[in-house]
Amino acid sequence: MSAKRVLVKFSGEALAGESGYGIDTKILNYISTEIKSLVDAGIEVGLVIGGGNIIRGVTAAQDGIIKRTSGDYMGMLATVINGVAMQEACEHAGLQVRMQTAIKMEQIAEPYINRKAVRHLEKGRVVIFAAGTGNPFFTTDTAATLRAVEIGAEVIIKATKVDGVYDRDPNKFDDAVKLDALTYDQALSEHIKVMDDTSIALAKDNSLPIIICDMFEQGNLLEIINGNMAKCSIVK
Repeated sequence: MSAKRVLVKFSGEALAGESGYGIDTKILNYISTEIKSLVDAGIEVGLVIGGGNIIRGVTAAQDGIIKRTSGDYMGMLATVINGVAMQEACEHAGLQVRMQTAIKMEQIAEPYINRKAVRHLEKGRVVIFAAGTGNPFFTTDTAATLRAVEIGAEVIIKATKVDGVYDRDPNKFDDAVKLDALTYDQALSEHIKVMDDTSIALAKDNSLPIIICDMFEQGNLLEIINGNMAKCSIVK
């Protein structure tokens, strides 16, 4: 596989490092250098970051004090905080970056405008898509798939802490088997949590391949985009 334009999705928890909460600038620096390697190779990159290192809407609303709608908006704001941090890190690495948010907040970022986002990508700028879809009840996985489809990305890369999809948790089971390739229907019917079902269905409807890989192996993203599929799984 080789791709000219990709969307990379990673969780907010990844930014927290070992502390499990907040933002570890060493992780920011590492991710920004990985993204820079893609840009330097002529690849156009969009980014979506979760907000779980700060707050999750579902968790905030679980005891009923905070409504789910409000909890999800809180989660969207968490992704904006992470987006600002990632923008700073990428600029520190020498990249040109623009952040666009699904909720208007002009003092911080541009509002999401599809044509403008595509133009930024064409000019070699990294575009960070924050605030999810702007709607409650949708995850950042779904936001990532939606933005990938909208900008015409050839693939969405779900960067995680494991090197692909397994039939069971490889951290708990020594006999876990890695699944190198799955169909969309297989991922949905077998409830393999590659991404949430809504995002997988959207990817299926638009024939958008989903790659799952380990973000903490240096150089992995570029190798995969250049065709080395040994260290990932693909859903298509």
